[in-house]
Amino acid sequence: MKKYPLAKPYITKSEEAGVLQVLRSRVLSLGSMTQKFEELFAKKIGRKYACAVSSGTAGLHLAMIAASIGPEDEVITTPFSFVASANCILYVGAKPVFVDIDPFTYNIDPKKIEAKITKKTKAILVVHIFGQSADMNPILGLAKKYKLKVIEDACESIEATYKKRKVGTFGETSVFAFYPNKQMTTGEGGMIVTDSKKICELCRSLRNQGRAPNMRWLDHQYLGYNYRLDEMSSALGLVQLKKLNFLITQRQKIAAWYDSHLTVYGDIVQKPEIANGNTHTWFVYVVKILSKKIKRDAIIKALAKDGIVTKPYLPSIHLFDFYKKQIHCRAGDYPIAENMSKNSLALPFYLGLKESDISCIINRLIILLKKYEK
Repeated sequence: MKKYPLAKPYITKSEEAGVLQVLRSRVLSLGSMTQKFEELFAKKIGRKYACAVSSGTAGLHLAMIAASIGPEDEVITTPFSFVASANCILYVGAKPVFVDIDPFTYNIDPKKIEAKITKKTKAILVVHIFGQSADMNPILGLAKKYKLKVIEDACESIEATYKKRKVGTFGETSVFAFYPNKQMTTGEGGMIVTDSKKICELCRSLRNQGRAPNMRWLDHQYLGYNYRLDEMSSALGLVQLKKLNFLITQRQKIAAWYDSHLTVYGDIVQKPEIANGNTHTWFVYVVKILSKKIKRDAIIKALAKDGIVTKPYLPSIHLFDFYKKQIHCRAGDYPIAENMSKNSLALPFYLGLKESDISCIINRLIILLKKYEK
C-alpha cells in the first residue's frame, strides 16, 4: 500500500550543492549568503529591504517591537491561524483582539473589524491563510480611518496576489516563513520585509542580540534576541528562491487536480474557494466536511490506517487553555472559525504527487465519508 505523508520539502542536488558550498567555506553565520538572500528576496516580493530571521515567529515578534506595540495596546487579528500570529502580540505585553473569519476564504472578515476597534487599538495583524490573500482594500481603509498600523503575516502565502498586488507589500512590515512544508524552505527560517530603512536596521540589530552594525564586538544598543538565520539555511533559501515560480506552479497544478476530483462531491465536502482577484499559491489544501453526522477525527484515524496522513487545520487559537485564561475567551465567541476548526481536514500536499495519487486519496476519503454518514 502506497503511503502519503501530509507534506515534504522539494530538495534536489542543487540545494545540496548550495549548502555544501557554505560548509566548505567555514563561514556558517553572519556571512554573505544571508545578505544575498535578503537582497534577492526583497526584490522578489517588491519591497526595499529584507531582514532574515530564524523563523516566521521570530519575524512577527520583531515586527511587533518595530511597530512600538506594547502593554495596554490592542492588536486586531484572526483566531483561525497558527498560534504564532497571536502569540507575538502577547510577547510584547499587548492584547490580541480576535475577529471571526470569512466562511469561504477562511481569512479575517473585514466587515467585522470595525466593531472591535477601541481607543487602545494600535494595529491590525492580517494573516493571509493557507496561500491566499485577505481582502485588503477594506482593511487598509479601516487602518487609514482609525490611524492603525497594518502588519502582514504572509508566512503561508508567499507570491499570493490581491488584485495583482503581492501579499507582503501592504503592511508597514510583512513576515514570511520557510518551514519545510511551506512553498519554499530554508529548513527553519523567516524574513521580514519593509520599505523603511529604519525598521529594517532595527530588526537586524534586534535579531543579533541588539548590536548595531557599527558597534564594537559584544557591545549592545538594545535588548535583543538570537534570531539570526545561519548561512546554510540562507544558501538553501537562495536555491529555492530561484525555483519559486516552478514550485508554486506545481502546487497550483496539484490543487487543480484536487479541485477536479472533488467537484462532484460538493454536497459532503467543501473544497477551498479562491476570492475574485486573488492568486492562490497553496501552502496546504484544506477541505471542510459538511455533514454534521461525521466526526472529522474519526476520518483522520481511518485514513491513517490506509497510509494517508491528514491533519486538522487549524484549531481556533482562542480555545487554547492559556488564551481562555489570558484574555477570557470562550467557545461560541467566533462561531465560523470554530466550525471550520471542528470540520477542517488538510490533505497530503507536496511536489511529487501525481493525479493518480490525488484520485486515490479522494476516492478513499469519499468512501469513508459516505460510510460514516450512515
